[in-house]
Amino acid sequence: MKIEIGESLFYSWLRHIKKCQIVQSNWRPSPKWTLHNNAELERFMSFSNEHYARNFGYDVFKNNTLTQLITQAEMDLLGISFLNNEMEIYSVDVAYHENGLNYGDRKENSGRVIKKFLRTALCLWGYFNTTKGEIIFSSPKINNAIWGDLEYCVTDVNRLFETNALDFTAKMIANNDFNELVIKPILIESHDISDTSELFLRSFKLLQMFDSKKNIKQSSEVVKKTNAINFVQSEDVHSDELSELKIGVIVRTVLRKILESGVVAKAEIEDMLTKNYSKQTFHIDYPLLVLGNAERDSARYYADPLEINGERYFLCNDWYEKASNNDRPFLLKWLKDNTYS
Repeated sequence: MKIEIGESLFYSWLRHIKKCQIVQSNWRPSPKWTLHNNAELERFMSFSNEHYARNFGYDVFKNNTLTQLITQAEMDLLGISFLNNEMEIYSVDVAYHENGLNYGDRKENSGRVIKKFLRTALCLWGYFNTTKGEIIFSSPKINNAIWGDLEYCVTDVNRLFETNALDFTAKMIANNDFNELVIKPILIESHDISDTSELFLRSFKLLQMFDSKKNIKQSSEVVKKTNAINFVQSEDVHSDELSELKIGVIVRTVLRKILESGVVAKAEIEDMLTKNYSKQTFHIDYPLLVLGNAERDSARYYADPLEINGERYFLCNDWYEKASNNDRPFLLKWLKDNTYS
């Protein structure tokens, strides 16, 4: 069986960073499924085809009928997340061309990517009966000229969705964003993931066993700290990068490393031990920190202790990001106010 390393990476990313309970690679529709919204799909397909033919000279669908287009569809990854009685759908197509994305000439590159976005939207609308989802095209390396073309394509596709009252969002993750938004976050989380089906992470752990700088097998705790330090310190962690991460990941990686770095004043660390300060500052119902030897509700704190200026603490894990109880803006505000994002 052919294994695509990019697909394996995004399989782990959807599971552990996007928190998708259901992830399928190489998704394809069954001819036995019911296709919903046929008239609307035909109308949108015709509208899109005319738009790109008239404005860009692209024959996006190449005279395919809706049935042909849908039955030939394939998504590299499909992820579904269920949170607070809401469903979020993510589709990912990942292209790994070692010398840079290359489907042909510049026109062919743009046409292929546009077709991927539109066909995925048609599949989600037709088979899942939804007009909301995040449709991602990703590649680790896209050269500047092609990047400029594709960046405009993404903007135009999103404008097309909006014009047709669709809540789909087309997104491109490439070059530095590929590293910052996908690779680094998943490597930070790798220390306690042992699923043998996640081949990208298995390969990463294999390389760590023979780290020439250490010449010894690193413990999972050292791996975790090293990865997180690299993530936080390699570049400033900006809010647009944090937007890709769930709140729990931000707490376990960015916030944790800031606290462990010793840059937070001792007085504020002491405030973080109190319920009032933690509620006012982070909107959480428990003290952000408890001393390592103090009593605590183990269900509300990560089992993994952290060390701040030689003292052992446990970090609160009780964070929410839903309409009725959203801690995320409070955490991001603290990071911003303290110049960490």
